[in-house]
Amino acid sequence: MNDFLLATLKANKEIFEAINSIDKKSMYAKHSQGAGGDISSGFDLAAEKIFYENLNEFGSIESEESGVMNEGKCKIIIDPIDGSDNIVSNFSYYGTSVAKLNSDGVLEDAMVCNLATKEVFWISSQEVPMYGKLFEDKWNIVEENNFSKIGIFERAYDNPKIVKILKNNKIKFRSPGAIALSLAYARWVDFVLFVGPIRIYDVAAGLALCKGLEVLIQEDFAIVSKDKKISGKLFDIIAKNFAGE
Repeated sequence: MNDFLLATLKANKEIFEAINSIDKKSMYAKHSQGAGGDISSGFDLAAEKIFYENLNEFGSIESEESGVMNEGKCKIIIDPIDGSDNIVSNFSYYGTSVAKLNSDGVLEDAMVCNLATKEVFWISSQEVPMYGKLFEDKWNIVEENNFSKIGIFERAYDNPKIVKILKNNKIKFRSPGAIALSLAYARWVDFVLFVGPIRIYDVAAGLALCKGLEVLIQEDFAIVSKDKKISGKLFDIIAKNFAGE
């Protein structure tokens, strides 16, 4: 793990300690609209501050909450809290997302952390995705789960027509509400499907962790699967939906 990823890991540890030691009621309050379009919570802003303090020396930080925060040759894209509605609802599926692009715009490093379960996923250029626990110094390659029976459909609530088609085709899924985390888990489920406007904050780090999988991205949806047949079937379903059939 290089210096940037070590700093990102350190920041995640600090964020975990912070959100589990402060008065959570004070963090539930909504603030102004962030650069990504959502209303920021106290959790978002507290996590953003910690990331900035740990990562600003590595490059320009672009956050979902505050937009571009400083200057630098490299670009660091962060979603301080992935699954903001989940954390304020005490639903244990929320975390952080960090990706670093070099001066040529090539993604070099990425880390996604589930703060609820302490699971950490990371990847560096020319390497394979790694997995471990937040406070344990042990890392393993993220292996594919060939026994999975469900996929993940993010924003299913906003796409009832597609939900009905998946049901009719007996395609099982869950919709937990944190796209970067869901992409990090792509090797463990049948598929990850996201239907809606694609924002860089949501997908940069998560897609980096999907290296080697079937990845299909259009302007308004993304499909990831370890199985080419599944990704192809989902693409046909979504494409027909957008065509109005």
